Amino acid sequence: MERYDQLYRLFADFDTGRLRAYQDFVDLFPPVDSRVALEHWQNASEELAAGKDEIREAFPDVGETFAEVAATATREQAFTALDLYTEYGRAVNVLVLDVDETLRSAGRTDNEIPRDTLHILTEFHEAGTPIVVCTGQTLENVKGFLIQGLGNELVHSGDVSVVYEAGTGVFTPGHGGDTKQLLYADLDDEIRAVFDAVRSRVLSEAPEALRRGCHLQGNEFNVTMKPNFETGSTQARAVIDEALVYMLDLLGEAVLSEVGADGDAGDAETADPETAGAWARAYYAAEDPEIRGVLEGTGETVDHDPADVPDPVAAVFERIDVAYYEADAAEIGSLELNKVAGVEAALDVLGIDDPFSLVMGDSKSDLRVMEWAAANDAGIAAAPDHASRDVLAHVVGTDELVFDPGDATDVLATIYALNRLARLDS
Repeated sequence: MERYDQLYRLFADFDTGRLRAYQDFVDLFPPVDSRVALEHWQNASEELAAGKDEIREAFPDVGETFAEVAATATREQAFTALDLYTEYGRAVNVLVLDVDETLRSAGRTDNEIPRDTLHILTEFHEAGTPIVVCTGQTLENVKGFLIQGLGNELVHSGDVSVVYEAGTGVFTPGHGGDTKQLLYADLDDEIRAVFDAVRSRVLSEAPEALRRGCHLQGNEFNVTMKPNFETGSTQARAVIDEALVYMLDLLGEAVLSEVGADGDAGDAETADPETAGAWARAYYAAEDPEIRGVLEGTGETVDHDPADVPDPVAAVFERIDVAYYEADAAEIGSLELNKVAGVEAALDVLGIDDPFSLVMGDSKSDLRVMEWAAANDAGIAAAPDHASRDVLAHVVGTDELVFDPGDATDVLATIYALNRLARLDS
């Protein structure tokens, strides 16, 4: 209990709120050409140094660590950090971070990663903690905003990896021949043929209203339809719901075409495209309540039992993921290339043999990584409070690391404090 008693004393005897304010001002002060502003920054720096010195003197054995904790974390964050260290007995040695609606949120941050979040990520980097950005976005999009926000030197340091398109590829600059790994290239011909067929037809054969209302995201492998309306709007919701139904039918037809010529394909040999689309709707509605809800809401449910889907067709469906992101995207991806596969590949390139990660995310694809971490004693999970129901259930059921939209810094500051406290016993 000694460490808890020391923390109680730290936050009871010192004005840590004032110290954090000085630290934030010093760290986030924008470069300006103003003598008055620069004098203000200098005064804040001196006050910060003096406050840290007082803490160092008051805690001779742990003063440096406590000064950093006090200047970074609130009382609640610091005690949560100590609770986590007491529970797990180790520091977090890699960050696994989703981007959209996790690091940034359209509701709170104008869809930009906040400056304080970017700054604390640089602090983790400087402390030697690798960062794995794990997203459904394209590689070029991710590279662009990472370099803009974190700087080219950090992104190309060799300690940053990008799992893009929800696990179809991994990009880890500075690792020679392992810098870019195209995981989808290892899929067998049957699955790749299905994706090629869907991608070639998804826009050219779409109904006119859908072609006007959607665009195809520039993925290397996944097929993702995005709205030509503001994400989250009523128009975006309507067009993505329509896109989901259309893509299910198209997927059914592509799978039928691939397996129907097989002499052992059974009913698939004589089925027509409409029946194949109905099989896809029935199968994925049974697999995902959100998809079932969209089909019901649009009046597009089918009178088919998923058990009646021919085995050769169902066997392909079992390998393909259909994802629905309300008012944001409808996507077809490979279940063999989910974010877990991408994270494992990234950790291998980064040389992290015994990961203990912080996994932050909000969607079903992030939940798979969280469950992988929990099953392998490989980390802890955190999510914004608007995350999907299943994600929140997992996070609340483990360490309750739930944060407000756009405030990923809350959890990151907690983990930063955890890592500082863990160093006291190393």
